[in-house]
Amino acid sequence: MARSRTLSNHARNILFALLEARGGWQHGYELARLAGVKSGTLYPLLIRLEEQGYLQAEWQQPLEGGRPPRHAYRLTAAGEQLARDNPPHGAAAAARAVAI
Repeated sequence: MARSRTLSNHARNILFALLEARGGWQHGYELARLAGVKSGTLYPLLIRLEEQGYLQAEWQQPLEGGRPPRHAYRLTAAGEQLARDNPPHGAAAAARAVAI
């Protein structure tokens, strides 16, 4: 998966939030909150990253009745490498990325 464009800081923040989940699934609402990205920016980025093979996505059934299924995301091996190679901008975020 060769990339020719530089990742936006929004994409870096999303990848970092997923990297911190250490292989766990994250829902869009959680990712928006953790990455500080609004849903209008989040979902197009998630779709693009999934199409490029950096994310896996699946529908998950709710644990409680009466709630709709939710789309969840996690990094693939290529996505994990992309996240490690492109930490979020800012010294504090970059230091946290090195610790993961």
